[in-house]
Amino acid sequence: MRLVLAGLLAALSLGAAAPVRAQTQVDSREGILLQNQILELKHEVQTLRDQIASGGSGSGSALGAARSSPPPPSQAAGDMTAALLERVSRLEDELRNLRGHVDEVDNARQRQGDDLSKQIEDLNFKLDNAAPAPAAAAPVPSRPATPPAATRRTPELALQQGDAALARRDYATAETAAREVLNGPKTPRAVDAQFLLGQALAGKRDFANAAVAFDDAYKHSRTGPHAQDSLLGMANALSALDEKLAACATLDKLKAEFPAPRPELKGPINAARQQAGCR
Repeated sequence: MRLVLAGLLAALSLGAAAPVRAQTQVDSREGILLQNQILELKHEVQTLRDQIASGGSGSGSALGAARSSPPPPSQAAGDMTAALLERVSRLEDELRNLRGHVDEVDNARQRQGDDLSKQIEDLNFKLDNAAPAPAAAAPVPSRPATPPAATRRTPELALQQGDAALARRDYATAETAAREVLNGPKTPRAVDAQFLLGQALAGKRDFANAAVAFDDAYKHSRTGPHAQDSLLGMANALSALDEKLAACATLDKLKAEFPAPRPELKGPINAARQQAGCR
């Protein structure tokens, strides 16, 4: 019986070590529950061992000396040992399955990110090849034009007027303001201008260039105030281009990076998923 208990304790030690090693990979309620069950089994085995040890000790008297040899293990103790071993084996199988499931989810998420990057690159390639031929140079005016420095707005003023134009659906004016900031001197407001450009192009129904603009706005500030809106805008633009898979991949990326989006975006995100037919 002591040999059986020793083997059982060794199996339990291995079973208890596995959740510890997997804790960095499996951080879920299921993993914690399995670990707790294995610890409970260890306690039950220790209790069984104590009961058998106390049952085999002598009393020191002549009668006790006559009965000094430990009694043979009972059938109930053998059944309990077999049941505990079966439970340990079952818990170890469940833990291995759980770790395998977590690995599959991580791999799937990595593949989605790679697919999305490739689809965006393909879209950029299509846009570059489909770019119209440059327009003929405008004739030189007879009178000198006003120097650009005299009419250039500050980035803050350009964005303020661009946002106002966007609000009244004057998308051409909003696009001009955004490009003015982007083509001017380097400024911290460039990300704001990039997001405004995406909105203006989407308003003009130039969804291909809008998707690229939103993607640039997100890449330049992945955790900034426009990050969630940029991913949502890119998903809507891709959906309008009938790039449903790319749109759903973008929405999955939005969910993965921002599991708790701003409250006002929950409705538009659900509508975008429905529009793209995402699962």
